[in-house]
Amino acid sequence: MKVGIVGGGIIGLAAGAELLRRGADVTVYDPAPDGGDGAWHVAAGMLAPGGESVFEFPQLERLLEASSRLWPEFAAALGDVGYDDAGTVGVALTADDVAEMAREWKHQKLSPLTGSQVRDLEPALSPRIRAGAHAPTERQVDPRRVVSALREILAGRLVRRNVADLSEVVADATVVAAGCGTAALTGLPIRPVKGQVLRLRGEPGLLRHVIDGAADGRHVYLVPRADGEVVVGATQEERTDRQPTAGGVHDLLRAALDLVPGLADHELAEVTVGHRPCTPDNAPIIGRLRDNVFVAAGHHRNGILLTPITARLVADLVLTGTADPIIDDFTPGRFGCA
Repeated sequence: MKVGIVGGGIIGLAAGAELLRRGADVTVYDPAPDGGDGAWHVAAGMLAPGGESVFEFPQLERLLEASSRLWPEFAAALGDVGYDDAGTVGVALTADDVAEMAREWKHQKLSPLTGSQVRDLEPALSPRIRAGAHAPTERQVDPRRVVSALREILAGRLVRRNVADLSEVVADATVVAAGCGTAALTGLPIRPVKGQVLRLRGEPGLLRHVIDGAADGRHVYLVPRADGEVVVGATQEERTDRQPTAGGVHDLLRAALDLVPGLADHELAEVTVGHRPCTPDNAPIIGRLRDNVFVAAGHHRNGILLTPITARLVADLVLTGTADPIIDDFTPGRFGCA
């Protein structure tokens, strides 16, 4: 079977790699197949199925957890992609922050920790932190390494082309995984939501875990890499521009330094802006659009986490016509499409 994938981001590449593994003849079309314009390039790579998204669309939790279980095997097959299973430490700076974060900790069935207990886990945390929680099953991965590995698997099958109309793709089946560009190709309600992310660099070892925290009403996550990089994110703005702003950088840095003062000595190495592809209910669209056209887009904040299961579900649909019923809540039909 000849399968055309429109979109060379992490979702399109993973779907292409899975289809190729199962014997399909895959071609991936992207305007910049070796570039870094996708949401994956900005993403920090937190693999946290118990986050805020489950309050927005409760059915999403099962999908997130199912994909999380696939990540160890998925990462192992790709090689060194920065996969780390040290877990996440949630923290709250003020009494109001504790009240905000406690809702999420309760949902995840995490035991609250005192400020001193949290600092036993992460000595670099500020002595001002009031409370926290440890989520030992959460993980992280480096999306840039994942994409690099997937591109190697699909070497020779990546075509530099801006597909303006799906009729341009000559294949037995077409998978549209074009992120925010999926809207123009399919008519589906996917909009861009701007996010600003910082990358700091310093001596490795300052942080042992991912930090998910609230600092005086500002939510921030800190994702440490083995080489000393710390990813700080992320703003969420209903804007379409790609400009980093002083306000966005200030808010992220202030929250990060409030939680981990030692980050003040790190180099501000990169300020990146990207756009999350979002749907009206903030859940992804995965399924058949019509005849031989399938969609895998609109993953909002969960694109990295949902990569393995999206690839598997799409490959099942394309090659067999059916997929696990877990997909039923996420098909294009919920927006009045086929």
